[in-house]
This record gives sequence, C-alpha cells and structure tokens, in this order.
Amino acid sequence: MAKDTCKSLRNKIIYSVFVRNYGKNGTFKDVEEDLARIKELGTDIVWFLPIHPIGEKNRKGVLGSPYAIKDYRGINSEYGTIEDFKSLVDKIHEFGMLCMIDVVYNHTSPDSWLVDNHPEYFYKKQDGNMGNKVGDWTDIVDLDYNNKDLWEYQIETLKYWASVGVDGFRCDVAPLVPLDFWLLARQSVAQVNPDHIWLSETVHPHFLLEMRKHGFVGLSDSEIYQAFDITYDYDVNVEYTGYFDKKNSLKDYINKVKMQDGMYPDNYVKLRFLENHDQPRAKKFIPDEDALKIWTGFLYFQKGATLIYAGQEAQDPNCPSLFDSDKVNWDNLKEDYISLLKRLAQIKRMDIVASGFYTVDCVENDVILASYEKDNNRLLGIFNVSKAEGNVQISLADGVYKNVIDDSDIHVLEGKVKLVNKPIIIELN
Repeated sequence: MAKDTCKSLRNKIIYSVFVRNYGKNGTFKDVEEDLARIKELGTDIVWFLPIHPIGEKNRKGVLGSPYAIKDYRGINSEYGTIEDFKSLVDKIHEFGMLCMIDVVYNHTSPDSWLVDNHPEYFYKKQDGNMGNKVGDWTDIVDLDYNNKDLWEYQIETLKYWASVGVDGFRCDVAPLVPLDFWLLARQSVAQVNPDHIWLSETVHPHFLLEMRKHGFVGLSDSEIYQAFDITYDYDVNVEYTGYFDKKNSLKDYINKVKMQDGMYPDNYVKLRFLENHDQPRAKKFIPDEDALKIWTGFLYFQKGATLIYAGQEAQDPNCPSLFDSDKVNWDNLKEDYISLLKRLAQIKRMDIVASGFYTVDCVENDVILASYEKDNNRLLGIFNVSKAEGNVQISLADGVYKNVIDDSDIHVLEGKVKLVNKPIIIELN
C-alpha cells in the first residue's frame, strides 16, 4: 500500500465524464458550463476519460475509442484546445473540486506519434510486427516497458499534465504495466504535486491470471496498492454482477467484500460503483426505482471512494458507446433521486466514514447490514435491496431512532426493525 495514502480519500465522490457525449456539442466548454450542477451533487473530483487525439488506423466505429490514443501530449480537437482544457481545470478548482484525467499507458493507437517516432518502444509479436497481447483490442498496439527510454518519456508526460493543474490520474489497465514503473512515476510526479491522487483500474482475477499464463505482466491489487491510492473493486465484481444475473447469491457477493478488509492494508481505498463506462448502467439491471435508491444508499455507505458516471444521476439506462457519438439522456432527472444523492454525499463526508472500523454482512431476506464504529460513535446502515417484507434483527436497544437520510422515525422493538423500501442510516453518539 502506498504508505502516504490518506484514509480521507474514502470520503471522496468522483464524477466520471466522457466529453464526447456530454452536453450539446461534446466539448470542454459544455462541461465547464455544467460544473455548478456537478458540484452540487457533492462531487470532489471530476475524472475525464482520455482527452487526447484518437488514432485513425484500425479505428472502431466512426469516431474511435478514446483509449486508442494518438498523442499523449496532445488534446482531442473535437473537445477544444489546450487553452480550453486549462480554462476547464481552472474552473474546476474554483468550484473547490479536483481534476483527474485518464492515463492509458499499456498501449497506443497503431498510428500514434510514438509508433512513428519510437517504434522501438513497442511490443513485437512472434512475426516481428507490433500488436496487442489480448483478444479483440484490434485498434491498439502494446508498449514494451523493457525499454527504459520509454519510462522516461512517459514520466515526463505525466509531469507535464501535473504541471498544467491536473490533480490525479486514473490509470487504464495499470496491472499490465510493471510495478517498478508506477513506483517511479509516483515518486517523480510528487516532485510536481506531492498530493497527486493515483487511481488504478485493476482487473478481474481471471484476466490477471490469463496474462500471467502467457508470461505477461499481471499485477494483483495487493501489488498495485504499493503505488496507487485507490483501486477498482473488480476483485468482487464477478459476484456483484453475478447476483443480478442470478449466478450467485447476494451473500456470496457480500462475503467477497468482507474479505477485502483482511487482504489489504489498513489504509486501503476501493473505488465503489454501481456502473462505469465499461459496465452496464445501473438503471439497466436495477429498473425498480425504490431498489435503485436502496442500492445507491449502499454505494455511498460502502468503505471507499464513490464513483458516479455522468448520466447515472438521470437514471439513463443506456451505457454510451465508446466508439461513436452517443449522448447522455438527461430527460429523467428526478428531484427526489437528486436530493438523495446530495444527502448521501453529506453523510459520505463524515469522519467516521473515513476512519471508523467498518463491518458489513448479508442477513436474512437479502438485507445488507453495515456499520462504522469509532470511539463511542456508530453509523449503522440497513439496505433492504431485495425489498423484502418483515423485520430484521438489529443490535440496538429498543426505542425510536432517526434515519439521517430523510429524518424519518425508525422504531426498534424487541431488537427488530421493520423493513422498508428505502435506505436507512442511523447515527449513534
């Protein structure tokens, strides 16, 4: 674990933006005009999917994937200019938020600046041609980190973006790049910004093992944590999606989540999400309005940073394409759901959520019980995600308590609480 990772990152809410599909024109200016609303949701960090020029060779779709980068030091002209981006970063800072950009260091587009100027930086297949190590990533070619000159170029690029005001990096498939590179990169960027935030897209365990099977770099979450502050929770994602696909129980998922506390260092931070740009929208597999609110309550309550993918707050069921223009549908913005997000964001900022001792369990009727304890304080969450009827046993004395989400009364009688179709959080002092 990065020794200087601060537990307060567990209080953070990250808002993910794919500029192409944002606003009327899909530009930096469109995002800048919406920053006040983004801030009001409780956002701390605005993370942009790659902002760089996109390759044309082997391009997927009409516009291509932002993850097939042509020039790490350039700006996608469809989004605006470098001056537009700097203006956006300045405005993000004025709103008291931080700016994070995507770093895609495993590969470039086949017609990238590096391909043209430094072909020696690239992985070669058995036939001697550039290519990629994994299946259908046909629009990219992989870099070869055995070449230490590549390290210098990549780190100088990171330092450049830090120097223009970028506060953090979300690093795409970081486990496929050597750990020693990330350690050096973290150390080097700290010379520009000692508080820089490092978020790793870690990978599913089966993908990690597949890479290792073929002799390639495949870093576990435990290894990645040495250089990064936050990692994806793909280590439990199979069980999370498996629950909705009826492949495993809710308890199977929660049991995997419980294991994380025994596997990782005390100051570990996970990125918690219901959806992201690579996953189906939450509204797609949780269409029920009340169930979605309950899962959202659990999302914010979980130990770790919270991710909201732009459009999630509008309950858009369509996950935008990475390869073509596919605008977010904002027509379903509902005041009660937005109010819930804002209230949950306030609770997320409580110190006990960052530094309290966390427990979580799945009890009868597929009810999730979770709590934070610190000193003589306790925060208790009850999440009836299956909308079950009946009661749940709770370790509280009989009496009337307040649900801090909506100030409604919660009655405990004979050690039980009646199940309701909304998230419950009780604060005990």
